[in-house]
Amino acid sequence: MRQVDTLIFAGWVIPVEPEGLVLEQHAVAVQNGQIVDILPADQAAQQFSAQNTHHLPHHALIPGLINAHTHAAMTLLRGFADDLPLMEWLQNHIWPAEQKWVSPEFVADGTRLAIAEMLQSGITYFNDMYFFPDQTANVAAEMGIRSCIGLIIIDFPSAWAKDSSEYFKKAEKIYQHYQGHNLVRTAFAPHAPYSVCEESLKEVVKRAEINQIPIHIHLHETAFEVQQYFEKHQMSPLDHLDQLGMVSEKLLAVHATQLTQQNQELIKKRNANIIHCPESNLKLASGFCPVNELLNLEINVALGTDGAASNDDLDMLGEMKTAALLAKGVSGNPAALPAAKTLTMATLNGAKALQIQDVTGSLKIGKSADLVAVDMQHFATQPLYNPLTQLVYSSSRGQVTDVWVAGKQLLKSRILTSLDVLELQDKINHWAAKIAS
Repeated sequence: MRQVDTLIFAGWVIPVEPEGLVLEQHAVAVQNGQIVDILPADQAAQQFSAQNTHHLPHHALIPGLINAHTHAAMTLLRGFADDLPLMEWLQNHIWPAEQKWVSPEFVADGTRLAIAEMLQSGITYFNDMYFFPDQTANVAAEMGIRSCIGLIIIDFPSAWAKDSSEYFKKAEKIYQHYQGHNLVRTAFAPHAPYSVCEESLKEVVKRAEINQIPIHIHLHETAFEVQQYFEKHQMSPLDHLDQLGMVSEKLLAVHATQLTQQNQELIKKRNANIIHCPESNLKLASGFCPVNELLNLEINVALGTDGAASNDDLDMLGEMKTAALLAKGVSGNPAALPAAKTLTMATLNGAKALQIQDVTGSLKIGKSADLVAVDMQHFATQPLYNPLTQLVYSSSRGQVTDVWVAGKQLLKSRILTSLDVLELQDKINHWAAKIAS
């Protein structure tokens, strides 16, 4: 009998590859943080013994969810400014609040809160964009979650950097520090075409090519943004970025609610990635990403929550349902974005966008044991006819009971294992009192 570190028996294993497959009464064997086998439960019991064995007969076991666009520390601004259009929300409320409060401590505490929420929601990997990315990286590594840390670039001075030279200098330092890290990766994160000058965008393209890392940017988020940009540059933001060489397989274009057919064809031609944030787009009335058309063109579309200040949660199970329903409503086609494809967007497509599909995003032998157990014996998912569709359309994050990242259990029977919850609550209360004063 083969000895392994962990053996998880589940009512259903949903590997994502191949898409739509549901394996009933199966087990996943884990050794040294990697999946070493996926097999029927009776065979697993005969072939493996484990240091840690988990029997989850009423659970669906899925790959860890990948939140492909976050501003993690903005959890501390959740509910701070609501029911406003994007530019008013940013310019009159969020940016002034950030100028007043953002600090290393703000980012560290806000990130801890975000990671706690994400783990409880089944998220094992997040792609972030915010100030003091060194703090975000430190906290993510400390808590054991997988992360892609955005090397923020923006034209205006902040508490993090006073000018473009300092932004790039600090970006290079963080890139070098985390190069080869087992959980933390990096991506260049120029905020948006309207907030980063052409010279800096060119420098991002050059450095991303040298370092072979993705580029994570807000793009075509609102009609107003695209119109203003066109009036100034006589071309769309996407076309301008293409002239600069940024539109490629490295590009993660976030929001993309305003895409012409020509825009879509360019994205397809360049093999760029779209990050869809449906709930944030809905709340800010930014528009609708044409997900069904993009998928029909075989463009890689992943899912993100955006920050908690504009969503107002970091719940990828909820984001999946919203994405699926919105695609149907916008396209007028009830078959648009079926449940299996939605789950792929929240897992494997995110991994592909972040160039880590060989490590995570699906359950396959040799991949990292990034796993999430969802309790399907819950009134909201009963009676259970199809675990995959009911995972997307009926389940909620409160049904997530256990989470593993690289084989390490970070959520055990709904309890966080890498965090002092009472200490974090004290810090949140402290920030709430300061910001509200």
